[in-house]
Amino acid sequence: MPTLILVRHGRSTANTGGVLAGWTPGVALDERGAAQAAALPARLADVPLAAAVTSPLQRCRETLQPLLAARPGLPLHTDERVGECHYGDWSGRKLADLAGEPLWEVVQRHPAAAAFPGGESLRAMQARAVDAVREWNERIEREHGEDAAYLVCTHGDLIKSLVADALGLHLDHFQRITADPCSVTAIRYTRLRPYLLRLGDTGDLAALAPREPAREGAAADAAVGGGAGAP
Repeated sequence: MPTLILVRHGRSTANTGGVLAGWTPGVALDERGAAQAAALPARLADVPLAAAVTSPLQRCRETLQPLLAARPGLPLHTDERVGECHYGDWSGRKLADLAGEPLWEVVQRHPAAAAFPGGESLRAMQARAVDAVREWNERIEREHGEDAAYLVCTHGDLIKSLVADALGLHLDHFQRITADPCSVTAIRYTRLRPYLLRLGDTGDLAALAPREPAREGAAADAAVGGGAGAP
């Protein structure tokens, strides 16, 4: 199945302001976030992409603008299922203030039990994100072949929850995972299991380009001893 390239949006005004943005409208990239987005086309230059999928939120759309300008033929799709967690009444509030809420400790230590007042639970967020990726995997493979790669521009908590799913981790462990602004996380899906290829990578991504076909049956096997890495 395809390789999923997850891109967290570039640094936003909410990130620098210490605010939990959620679905608050008008949250844009800050100056550094715009620079991070501008560097993304060069980082992905060696990776052929079949399509790009984005959260509908402004900060994700702005992150993809330079990449779309560099690849005018790249199809772009918007999918609300990869939009930010619905934080409900917590949206737009300072993180420093939220840290004093009783729910904050649940979010940190037992996120599978966390449901945001007026919003959604983290379990529901993960479920919709996983469903979206599985459906996009099938569509990309059907339209572009099993070796295709596609990009999803989304948000930190969604990326962490997708990585937890790929690694077979309980959602209660997803807070151990980090994804910096404009970092790239790559997951190759196969018939039997996913492989985490990159996690929160902010550097060169040329090694994600397709390689020569492996011997029959070997592509889905784990690399015993750790593998040789990029050629």
